[in-house]
Amino acid sequence: MTQDGGPRRRKGNGQRITNNGPKGPEPLSEILARVFTARGWGRRQDRLHLERAWAEAVGPEFAAQTRVAGLRRGVLEVVVANGVLLQELAHYHKRRLLEGLRGRLPGTTLTDLRFRAGVIDENKNS
Repeated sequence: MTQDGGPRRRKGNGQRITNNGPKGPEPLSEILARVFTARGWGRRQDRLHLERAWAEAVGPEFAAQTRVAGLRRGVLEVVVANGVLLQELAHYHKRRLLEGLRGRLPGTTLTDLRFRAGVIDENKNS
Protein backbone atom coordinates (compact mmCIF):
# COMPACT_ATOMS: atom_id res chain seq x y z
CA MET A 1 0.00 0.00 0.00
CA THR A 2 1.13 3.55 -0.68
CA GLN A 3 0.91 6.49 1.71
CA ASP A 4 -2.47 7.53 0.33
CA GLY A 5 -3.85 4.00 0.76
CA GLY A 6 -3.67 3.03 -2.91
CA PRO A 7 -2.11 -0.25 -4.01
CA ARG A 8 1.51 -0.40 -5.16
CA ARG A 9 1.96 -1.17 -8.80
CA ARG A 10 4.91 -2.35 -10.84
CA LYS A 11 6.24 -1.03 -14.12
CA GLY A 12 6.96 -3.42 -16.94
CA ASN A 13 10.60 -3.61 -15.83
CA GLY A 14 9.67 -4.71 -12.28
CA GLN A 15 10.21 -1.34 -10.57
CA ARG A 16 7.56 -0.23 -8.11
CA ILE A 17 5.43 2.78 -8.88
CA THR A 18 4.23 4.58 -5.82
CA ASN A 19 1.87 7.47 -5.51
CA ASN A 20 3.27 9.88 -2.96
CA GLY A 21 0.25 12.15 -3.03
CA PRO A 22 0.12 15.66 -4.41
CA LYS A 23 3.47 17.20 -5.30
CA GLY A 24 2.48 20.71 -4.35
CA PRO A 25 2.89 23.79 -6.49
CA GLU A 26 4.80 23.37 -9.73
CA PRO A 27 7.55 25.91 -10.50
CA LEU A 28 6.50 28.55 -13.02
CA SER A 29 9.67 27.95 -15.02
CA GLU A 30 8.59 24.35 -15.71
CA ILE A 31 5.11 25.42 -16.77
CA LEU A 32 6.48 28.11 -19.07
CA ALA A 33 9.01 25.71 -20.57
CA ARG A 34 6.21 23.33 -21.52
CA VAL A 35 4.13 26.16 -23.02
CA PHE A 36 7.09 27.48 -25.04
CA THR A 37 7.83 24.00 -26.34
CA ALA A 38 4.21 23.28 -27.23
CA ARG A 39 3.81 26.58 -29.09
CA GLY A 40 7.20 26.47 -30.81
CA TRP A 41 8.24 29.79 -29.27
CA GLY A 42 11.60 28.43 -28.20
CA ARG A 43 12.54 27.71 -31.80
CA ARG A 44 11.44 31.19 -32.85
CA GLN A 45 13.51 32.76 -30.09
CA ASP A 46 16.51 30.66 -31.12
CA ARG A 47 16.01 31.77 -34.72
CA LEU A 48 15.82 35.45 -33.75
CA HIS A 49 18.92 35.08 -31.58
CA LEU A 50 20.76 33.46 -34.50
CA GLU A 51 19.68 36.21 -36.92
CA ARG A 52 20.78 38.94 -34.49
CA ALA A 53 24.15 37.28 -33.97
CA TRP A 54 24.63 37.02 -37.74
CA ALA A 55 23.72 40.68 -38.29
CA GLU A 56 26.19 41.76 -35.58
CA ALA A 57 28.98 39.51 -36.88
CA VAL A 58 28.60 40.45 -40.54
CA GLY A 59 27.94 44.16 -39.94
CA PRO A 60 25.40 46.50 -41.50
CA GLU A 61 27.23 46.63 -44.83
CA PHE A 62 26.55 42.96 -45.59
CA ALA A 63 23.56 42.26 -43.34
CA ALA A 64 21.12 43.89 -45.77
CA GLN A 65 22.35 41.62 -48.57
CA THR A 66 22.29 38.35 -46.61
CA ARG A 67 19.77 36.24 -44.70
CA VAL A 68 20.14 33.29 -42.33
CA ALA A 69 18.55 30.23 -43.94
CA GLY A 70 19.04 27.86 -41.02
CA LEU A 71 21.36 25.94 -38.74
CA ARG A 72 21.69 22.21 -39.34
CA ARG A 73 24.21 19.92 -37.67
CA GLY A 74 26.44 22.82 -36.71
CA VAL A 75 26.49 24.38 -40.19
CA LEU A 76 24.96 27.84 -40.54
CA GLU A 77 23.52 28.31 -44.01
CA VAL A 78 23.34 31.89 -45.26
CA VAL A 79 21.56 33.15 -48.39
CA VAL A 80 23.51 35.87 -50.20
CA ALA A 81 22.06 38.35 -52.70
CA ASN A 82 24.71 37.93 -55.40
CA GLY A 83 27.61 35.76 -56.48
CA VAL A 84 30.29 38.39 -55.98
CA LEU A 85 29.36 38.93 -52.34
CA LEU A 86 29.03 35.16 -51.86
CA GLN A 87 32.63 34.67 -53.04
CA GLU A 88 33.89 37.53 -50.88
CA LEU A 89 32.21 36.17 -47.75
CA ALA A 90 33.27 32.58 -48.42
CA HIS A 91 36.90 33.35 -49.22
CA TYR A 92 37.82 36.48 -47.28
CA HIS A 93 35.47 36.75 -44.30
CA LYS A 94 34.44 33.20 -43.42
CA ARG A 95 36.98 32.58 -40.64
CA ARG A 96 36.34 35.98 -38.99
CA LEU A 97 32.56 35.50 -39.22
CA LEU A 98 32.74 32.00 -37.76
CA GLU A 99 34.82 33.20 -34.81
CA GLY A 100 32.48 36.17 -34.26
CA LEU A 101 29.42 33.93 -34.30
CA ARG A 102 30.98 31.45 -31.89
CA GLY A 103 31.65 34.32 -29.49
CA ARG A 104 28.06 35.57 -29.78
CA LEU A 105 26.49 32.09 -29.58
CA PRO A 106 28.42 30.30 -26.81
CA GLY A 107 25.79 27.58 -26.26
CA THR A 108 25.46 26.74 -29.96
CA THR A 109 27.67 24.26 -31.78
CA LEU A 110 28.85 26.03 -34.91
CA THR A 111 31.33 24.16 -37.09
CA ASP A 112 31.02 25.81 -40.49
CA LEU A 113 29.36 28.48 -42.62
CA ARG A 114 27.78 27.65 -45.95
CA PHE A 115 26.79 30.39 -48.36
CA ARG A 116 24.37 30.08 -51.26
CA ALA A 117 23.03 32.59 -53.74
CA GLY A 118 19.37 33.48 -53.49
CA VAL A 119 16.75 36.18 -53.35
CA ILE A 120 16.72 38.38 -50.27
CA ASP A 121 13.25 39.48 -49.23
CA GLU A 122 13.69 42.88 -47.61
CA ASN A 123 10.52 42.43 -45.51
CA LYS A 124 11.99 39.36 -43.78
CA ASN A 125 15.36 40.97 -43.15
CA SER A 126 14.10 43.90 -41.08
